[in-house]
Amino acid sequence: MRIKKNDQIVVLSGVDKGKRGKVLKVIPSENRVIVEGINFISRHMRPSQSMPQGGIVKKEAPIHVSNVMLIDPKTNEPTRIKYGFLKGDEKRSRQKARFSKKSGEMIPDQS
Repeated sequence: MRIKKNDQIVVLSGVDKGKRGKVLKVIPSENRVIVEGINFISRHMRPSQSMPQGGIVKKEAPIHVSNVMLIDPKTNEPTRIKYGFLKGDEKRSRQKARFSKKSGEMIPDQS
């Protein structure tokens, strides 16, 4: 998956279209991400020791990765991602990195 934890993203479709947020969790087996402040659901919780009152709790639900796009850190606009290699002396020493298609800048891993 091209989206990673702590990436800044924008939602492309759905009720939360246009909203921006930070990726809290990535679920690669389901191609989904959980984004801070996006796609809230209401859970009806039974009373327990951790929550003696019980009640209705709002929390973020997963959203499909095709409905989000990474925000370019340089231009602060949505961009697609390509993979490339950082330049090194030998072929074995090269490292794979993510690059923005819009600005061409490397996207740092923030996790």
